[in-house]
Order: sequence, then C-alpha cells, then structure tokens
Amino acid sequence: MHPFSLKLRGRVVEFDHPQIMGIVNVTPDSFYAGSRTGDSVSVARRVEKMIEDGADWIDIGAYSSRPGALEVTAEEEIRRLRLGMEALRKVDSDIFVSVDTFRAEVADIAVKELGADMINDISGGTLDSDMFAVVAETGVPYVLMHMRGTPSSMQTMTDYTDVTADVLADLQVKLSRLGAMGVADVVVDPGFGFAKTLEQNYTLMRDLGMFGLLDCPVLVGVSRKSMIYRLAGKTPDESLFGTVALNALALERGAAFLRVHDVAAAYDTRAVVEAALNNSFSQL
Repeated sequence: MHPFSLKLRGRVVEFDHPQIMGIVNVTPDSFYAGSRTGDSVSVARRVEKMIEDGADWIDIGAYSSRPGALEVTAEEEIRRLRLGMEALRKVDSDIFVSVDTFRAEVADIAVKELGADMINDISGGTLDSDMFAVVAETGVPYVLMHMRGTPSSMQTMTDYTDVTADVLADLQVKLSRLGAMGVADVVVDPGFGFAKTLEQNYTLMRDLGMFGLLDCPVLVGVSRKSMIYRLAGKTPDESLFGTVALNALALERGAAFLRVHDVAAAYDTRAVVEAALNNSFSQL
C-alpha cells in the first residue's frame, strides 16, 4: 500500500500504513450476529474491545444491507445512529468514525450533528441522488462503493461483460462526477458481495491491484461474507480463518483499509504482511 492522506477535522492527515476499521452495527438483523449492538452498553463494550485490539477507525451503521433485511425508516436509522455515536464518543472522543448509510439525510445529520468523519455509502450514490451533494457540502471523505440495484435485488444483477473492467468503469464515472462537484477525498470499494457472484468476487480479489488505476485509497470489506462461508460450506460465525486469508491477500494487493468484524485478527494480519513485504517490524 502506498501512503495516502485524507482531510479530516480541518487538517490533512497522513497515513503510512493500512487502516483497520472495526464494524459496529446498531441493528437487530445484520448478517453476522456478533456485530449486532442494540443499546448503549453493548455499543460501548464493543467499541472498547475494538480500540483495545488496535482499531484505527470505527465504522458504525444502523441499517442492515444484507439481502432480505427489514426496511428501516430514516427516522429509525437516525435514532439508532444517535444512540450509537453517543455511546462511542463516551468511550473515545478522538477515534475516526465513518458512518455506513446510503441516505443523504442521514449522512448530513451524521456529519453535522453527530460528528462523523467520513461517509461510507454502499450504493455509491445510486440509492439517493442527493448523496453526492451532501458529501460535497459537508467536505468529509467519502467511501464510494460499487453496487447494482438494491440489497434485495442486487444478486439478480450480476451480468457483467468483464467484472473488473465494468466495476472500474462505473467507479471512474462516479469519481469524475464527484471531482466536478469539488469532492477531493474519495476512498473506493469494489463492493465484495454486492451484485457479484461467488466467482466474480474472487476475480475482483485477484485483480485488486488494478484499482490503483483510480488513484484513490482502496477499502476492502470481505469480513465473514458469503464469498468465504459459501465456499467453505460454513456459516458467518465459522468464517474467521477465511477472512484472515483474504485480508492478507488484500493487503498484499494494496488495500488501504480493511473493514472487519475481528479487529485483533486484522491487526496481527497487518503486522505480519507488513513485515513480510516491507521488512518492517514497527507493528509487532
């Protein structure tokens, strides 16, 4: 991974090694039960453990994007986020926080009222036409993920000519739109598991290095996903080892962010991969 920078809290922050982003879901129905937190105490406990284990960021979401997830109103999403952010900030007022939402209204409140540092949009602006404008107006970095359709329809929309080329082209078009609107800090996410078949997910992982052509930091989120447990005939609960393997490959191919449920495992993975690739022992 090449060093990169993002403008955060009014200053340019330099990052010289991959960032570990711990997942906190203030939801009752996220696909991995271990990530669910429904009240302030459980949010605080999960955040404390992640920070203790070495998380650089917390990614907090209040609307499950798994296929078949229950519909959540914007009001309920905001209520959950407010609860989660208040509990998180009581634990650590300084750690960087990204908010996982595809709604412009929620993103706006997350930044202006709740103090979010970055918006992580699974839809890449396709589910809310106002999202790019909110990102431009608030000035926070933006995670631009590739997805087709909605969480309920996406797995019927996997007809790519060349999955890597098609995903790159889609992201490039949106990067151009964002750039024209004055958005300078964008992190790209290939969208593993979103409108991709099992085979297409692994093609994207093999080709991950090509995403460097977009000249943006790359976020990889494969933690305990179906591309691991379906391949192994297991469940999300049993998919840590496969997650570690893919995260190691992602780091070797230049990932700048690992979005994970298991921070301690990712921390050790990063240390070992960096030592192997760079002869750097600073994380051990």
